[in-house]
Amino acid sequence: MEKYLIVGLGNIGDEYENTRHNTGFMVLDAFAKASNIHFDDKRYGFVAETSLKGRKVILLKPSTYMNLSGNAVRYWLNKENIEQSRLLVISDDVALPLGAFRLKASGSNGGHNGLGHIQQLIGQNYARLRMGIGNDFPRGMQVDWVLGKYDDEDMKTLQPSIDTACDIIKSFVLAGIDITMNQFNKLGKK
Repeated sequence: MEKYLIVGLGNIGDEYENTRHNTGFMVLDAFAKASNIHFDDKRYGFVAETSLKGRKVILLKPSTYMNLSGNAVRYWLNKENIEQSRLLVISDDVALPLGAFRLKASGSNGGHNGLGHIQQLIGQNYARLRMGIGNDFPRGMQVDWVLGKYDDEDMKTLQPSIDTACDIIKSFVLAGIDITMNQFNKLGKK
């Protein structure tokens, strides 16, 4: 059975819930809810499993904190014997406007600490879905912005992108990265 690892980046703990930096967690939570599955506390993260047309899909929310996310990703790739071509990492991105998203087959970490640590441990050749969180913050206030919580107005803009991200996960598993990029990237531009 083909296996896929879908990783949403974020920080564990109630104080980080619904923060911009936890957008990856929010996407996986929405996907799990729609699939009627639940996360279990396992090694290096919270894990949920489902299947899509005979393919096993493992959802991972690392419990390592953002800047050590690579430990969880590498562990679960190895434990489940999943090829890197079947890995999709979902992260927040200040370089994209709120509600925008960009899917790429590989590339740099774009200054994102979580992606940076993953890249250190497994390289750049894995798919990533970057979810825009905007950058409406004064100079020097990026940390406060990223760790700030979404308000109701933000969620009206973000929720359709979270729903689309769930469709992207399904397409990635069933159709592959190239077809998925062609189909969805034009929708993600704001």
